[in-house]
Amino acid sequence: MAKISSDMTINEVIKLDRKLSKILLEFGMHCIGCPCAMAETLSEAGAAHGVDVEEMVKQLNAAVV
Repeated sequence: MAKISSDMTINEVIKLDRKLSKILLEFGMHCIGCPCAMAETLSEAGAAHGVDVEEMVKQLNAAVV
């Protein structure tokens, strides 16, 4: 499976595995269904929501092992 990085869009992450939505929601990323999710990267969304992007990416990658 592909490694998740902060420059991936929210939509790309969800397409890898729908169960990753749960982790995104736990980090306050409630924009999963938002049109912005198509183009907004994890890094951009994290900055907008005050999220520790490095930790979020770490948890997302741990979940896809």
